[in-house]
Amino acid sequence: MPPPTHLEGVRPFLAMELMERAFALEAAGVHVVHLEIGEPDFAPPPAAVAACQAALAAGETNYTDSRGLPELRAAIARDKSQRTGASVDPEQVLVTSGTSPALLMVFRLLVAPGDEVLVPTPHYPCYPNFVRLCGGVPVPIPCDPERGYAVDLDAARAAITPRTRAIVLGSPANPTGAVQSRETMRGLASLDVPLVCDEIYDGLVYGDARVTSALEVTERGFVLDGFSKRYAMTGFRLGYAIAPPEAVRTLQILQQNLFISASEFVQRAGLAALAEGGPTVAAARDRYACQRRILIDGLQELGFEVPREPEGAFYVFADARRFATDSLAFARGLLERAHVAVTPGVDFGEAGEGWLRFCYAATEEDLREGLGRIGRELGG
Repeated sequence: MPPPTHLEGVRPFLAMELMERAFALEAAGVHVVHLEIGEPDFAPPPAAVAACQAALAAGETNYTDSRGLPELRAAIARDKSQRTGASVDPEQVLVTSGTSPALLMVFRLLVAPGDEVLVPTPHYPCYPNFVRLCGGVPVPIPCDPERGYAVDLDAARAAITPRTRAIVLGSPANPTGAVQSRETMRGLASLDVPLVCDEIYDGLVYGDARVTSALEVTERGFVLDGFSKRYAMTGFRLGYAIAPPEAVRTLQILQQNLFISASEFVQRAGLAALAEGGPTVAAARDRYACQRRILIDGLQELGFEVPREPEGAFYVFADARRFATDSLAFARGLLERAHVAVTPGVDFGEAGEGWLRFCYAATEEDLREGLGRIGRELGG
């Protein structure tokens, strides 16, 4: 059965495709080193796990307000205000079952068929797919690795048309680890187009890097964030959107119809993570900083080029064109022969073709084992 016309442009999420193939190999008894998916290698905050267990035991398994538990929305507003310096009203917060539903609902709010969304690239694979799902047209804005993947404000300005409805970007970014400067964020906000900013990796930055939230530079911005990356709670599926007051009611209606509400017991875990998860985040950040160095040095020794070291998140985006120009075929070959799962750069847009993304949120043992296997596969 052919897909409906409006789904023809929605492409596979290749990071998931490679992971699922890796799972099949593992089911057959193969030991795969996973460097393909953004999965933290440490446990969630103990308090979050305990709160989830206690909520289940207490029967907190019901629907909640579609916007989320009032106390969680208040806690998110306090946390985001403290981290950004911006004033966030709990009434602006909508709790979701992961950050992806929040992003989808924001695009459903902003984008009608034929509308355009500017997407600085390389980019998270789902951004253009969500735009296409809404009938919109993603417009890529290439970012130069030699300039730290800073968004080119002149290029963004030139790409705006009467059909432009939003600019979407991540900072810190997946796959590049780039952190946009305050000057760049202000420049994007000045373009008079709603700014949709994915801040899921906020808090995972290194050295002198500092994240400038969209909340600090515009009142028209939409911020997407959650618990998956900072708190290693990927499987909990807990995220949120922070929206301009005039947009909240429409997002609430979408949530009511599409998702009802996030799970009550998972929301209790989120409350505990915000209250007591700080040490977990700090320890993870310190470990990632060390593992970042191991991975960058190892890849460069193998002959990969890393023109700009990541300032945030937990990925290295490496130029692999010395070895192959078809990143998907290269990644599949590494998985099938070396049993190392990595993400092909083409997943992140045409600008990523010939590159590979490696995740360093793995154990040091797996990083070294993966590098060794890749080296042997390349004949090193």
